[in-house]
Amino acid sequence: MIERYTRPAMGKVWSEESKFGAWLKVELAVVEAWAEEGVVPQEDLAKLKDVTYDLPRLKEILDRTKHDMTAFLGSITEKIGPEGRWLHHGLTTSDVWDTATSLQLQQAADLLDNGVARLIEALREQAVEHQHTLMMGRTHGVHAEPITFGLKLAVWWDEMRRNRRRLFDARETISVGKFSGPVGTHASVPPSVEERVCKKLGLAVAIFSNQVIQRDRHAEFVTTLALIAASLEKFATEIRSLQRTELREVEEPFGEGQTGSSSMPHKRNPELSERVCGLARLIRGYAVTAMENVALWGERDISHSSAERLILPDACLALDYILDIFTGVISGLRVHPDRMMKNLESSNGVIFSQKLLLALVEEGLTREDAYKLVQRLSMTAFDGDTPLSELAAAEEKITSVLSADQLSAIFDYAPYVKHVDEMFEKSGIQDT
Repeated sequence: MIERYTRPAMGKVWSEESKFGAWLKVELAVVEAWAEEGVVPQEDLAKLKDVTYDLPRLKEILDRTKHDMTAFLGSITEKIGPEGRWLHHGLTTSDVWDTATSLQLQQAADLLDNGVARLIEALREQAVEHQHTLMMGRTHGVHAEPITFGLKLAVWWDEMRRNRRRLFDARETISVGKFSGPVGTHASVPPSVEERVCKKLGLAVAIFSNQVIQRDRHAEFVTTLALIAASLEKFATEIRSLQRTELREVEEPFGEGQTGSSSMPHKRNPELSERVCGLARLIRGYAVTAMENVALWGERDISHSSAERLILPDACLALDYILDIFTGVISGLRVHPDRMMKNLESSNGVIFSQKLLLALVEEGLTREDAYKLVQRLSMTAFDGDTPLSELAAAEEKITSVLSADQLSAIFDYAPYVKHVDEMFEKSGIQDT
């Protein structure tokens, strides 16, 4: 991921130093386990506890060997004595690499969880604040019936809570280690060593493995990130739509000195939400690659390896970034209730058509006759300048069955949102 979209904490998780630091942590945990098994002498264990890798030297060796693990081990063992023979004892590269990757994914998941939690709280605060802010509900981009802006945000809040549970499950799925040797038979590493090491590292044991931790686990993790990103794209797309000049019901925060266009000084664009949408597409593509990595030849090939060097860090980095960006959008969102009301009233009251239809049915008209009548009047109102309420009041087929008071009650916004408070109370969204 380019520096522009890399936040420091997540960038540190996926740095070369963190990667090889995790490798070293795994290698030393294995040496300790072998010592507990009575294989590695205690004096050798004591000498190995303080060893470290040398990154510049590692790169020099890698240039010759073309193999990350041998370069890593060489950068350590060439500086120590015969105790170095116990490093990587009985292991294959994937024992170390895959298990260390699980540790990195755990760290990344924890950072992402913090980001998701922050967004959930930002959505909760705005939803509660705008619980009764009336606005137009739209289907197919066309006026449907009134809602509140708080209700729209509450839908997002609930969706992000589901995403948080998904992330928790994906973290658990990926929190496994394996130390079963070249093809998973434990021929060179007994299960007891595997169990000891995984316990030390805070990981579960991948009970059955071949040479690698099975990639359905990684696919679940990356697709979970893609699903969270898809939710963010959904929310950001709605912000973009509501910020259109013709609607202008909400706007992204726009800072002092910020510019929206190099040529048009008046522009205030939803560029943050657009950025969220763009990077969400990237993460979604990584999910496809992660699923394609599941199918490897036999007990293992390395067709997944090159792809994972990109998709695992970048999926985490990109989601971490857009979570932060969109949380800022929600926290600083400019909401225009006056524009919401103006837009609500712009379609001459045709949004009350269902209420009028139901009232006529309840007074004895067939649904078919009532529908045709209300549709005719609604189209007249929609295409002209006369509100539906006036057209209804002048229609003898309606006034013969509905009183003036009944008609007045029909063209009232309050009944549309009368259950919003109940929904908010049941959800617990108002609880702090």
